[in-house]
Amino acid sequence: MVFIRNQLSSYGVEPPWLDPVAFIILITCITLLCVIANFITKKVVIRFITHIVSKNKYKWDDVLVERKVFHKLSHFVPAIIIYYFAASFPTYRTAIETLAITYIMIVAFSVMNRLLTVFNDIYQTYEIAKTKPIKGYIQVAKITIIIIGTILVIANLLGESPLILLSGIGALSAVFMLVFKDSLLGLVAGVQLSANDMVRVGDWIEMPKYGADGDVIDISLNTVMVRNFDRTVTMIPSYALISDSFINWRGMQESGGRRIKRALHIDTSSIAFCSKELLDHLREIHFLSDYITERELEIETYNTTKSINRRNVVNGRALTNIGVFRVYVHEYLKRHPGIHQEMTLMVRQLAPSENGLPLEIYAFTNSTQWTIYEAVQADIFDHLFAVAGQFGLRVFQNPAGSDFKWMPQRATSEGDRYELNEKSE
Repeated sequence: MVFIRNQLSSYGVEPPWLDPVAFIILITCITLLCVIANFITKKVVIRFITHIVSKNKYKWDDVLVERKVFHKLSHFVPAIIIYYFAASFPTYRTAIETLAITYIMIVAFSVMNRLLTVFNDIYQTYEIAKTKPIKGYIQVAKITIIIIGTILVIANLLGESPLILLSGIGALSAVFMLVFKDSLLGLVAGVQLSANDMVRVGDWIEMPKYGADGDVIDISLNTVMVRNFDRTVTMIPSYALISDSFINWRGMQESGGRRIKRALHIDTSSIAFCSKELLDHLREIHFLSDYITERELEIETYNTTKSINRRNVVNGRALTNIGVFRVYVHEYLKRHPGIHQEMTLMVRQLAPSENGLPLEIYAFTNSTQWTIYEAVQADIFDHLFAVAGQFGLRVFQNPAGSDFKWMPQRATSEGDRYELNEKSE
């Protein structure tokens, strides 16, 4: 300032104008210096750093460029220049230095937040990120930095010690607990989810209470993001996964098999003992030929040994069409290329109901992919619906409207037949 005043005085500027003109010139020079320094930093230095980063073999430094950490660091340069020239304005020196330091602190905390984001991005490139996500912890660290930064900035502006502000915050702890309730609950939930390995990114979870049925795509401090199979996205509070129940299908996906548990309902009125003609017909099925031969020999030996009168089919032992069909279904599943043969495979009868006798298939496909699973399941039941009639069985189905429309004709024909019988008598 003194140098500029002396130069202006040598050029003949009147004393009343010296200070205002010198002040304007100094402000202009500082502004131009800040603009030039900022331009050089961003257009020269940062481009040079970006060029070096893009040419080396490391990938983590590319994230620093993508997150514009170096651009944020360039904001230090104008603030340092302003702080250095604060002494040129004795009257406003304290205020200028305070504002410059405040700006430097804000930029510093912003850079720290971006570095945390960079750390999370780099961590996501490792396989462990799927089992041990740290996004929640990163968010907690960011909140901590924001709180500490806010305290330090306010303390710097007020010219007071940060400890004085911290002592006052103790009285506001209840307010902070209320404001950050979800974050605190989310932090506790995140620790439990991670420690117990309850859910990972990529897991298929089902939580009907929140309408969630799909893959986990993100786990943060407050929420777990689920992309449903209809492509919608459901946000679930992190602590809800601790307080409420949910289904995680990871075990199924890792096992390599997905369960089929579906029943075929058989009309009980079609269940009967196998006649000789039916057994001869079923013996031609290569899944059953050996079974029927062995069972007939076993039954014949038993009935002969016990001297059982077989004139009535109720006496002794005999094959039934439902029993032979159950064996056929089991043998069919053992040979099906889509069924996992190392897992439980069972064909069982459930308790009969008004819908007939349920014959349930309990097996596992050898693929966990949804489309393949549904295709295998449909293929099996397509076949069973088609072959049930070969065993003299009928699949149960409630009467439809088309079944009732023939009732008047049937009743009329039966009535005419009754009248004709009466007349003939």
